[in-house]
Amino acid sequence: MKKELRIKKNKEFQTAFQKGNSFANRQFVVYSLPKEGQDYFRIGLSVSKKIGNAVTRNRIKRYVRQSIFELNEQLASGNDYVIIARKPAAEMDFFEVKKSLTHVLKVGKVLKK
Repeated sequence: MKKELRIKKNKEFQTAFQKGNSFANRQFVVYSLPKEGQDYFRIGLSVSKKIGNAVTRNRIKRYVRQSIFELNEQLASGNDYVIIARKPAAEMDFFEVKKSLTHVLKVGKVLKK
C-alpha cells in the first residue's frame, strides 16, 4: 500500500472512531469517515494482541490489505476507513476474509455493487 493511502497517526484513528460511522459483522468492525477534498480513500488497520501472536496478526493484516487492493475499484473514494479485526478472523483464510470484508462494506453502503 502506498504511504498516502494509509492511516498511521493515533489522532486520525481517534477522529474516525469519534466522528465516523461504524458497521460490523462477526469478524470485522469498519469505521468510515468522509473527508472533504480527498479524491482517494485511506485505510487504517487494527488487530489486537488478544487475537493471536505476531504471525497471526500480520497474516490477518496482509489478507485485509490484499482484499482492499482487489476491491479498490468498488470502494467509495474520499473516505477514511479504519478496519478492526475481531477474534474469529484469526481462523479464516484469504477468501473468507475477502468475503467477510465485502459483506461488511456492503452493509455500510460504501461498496458499489
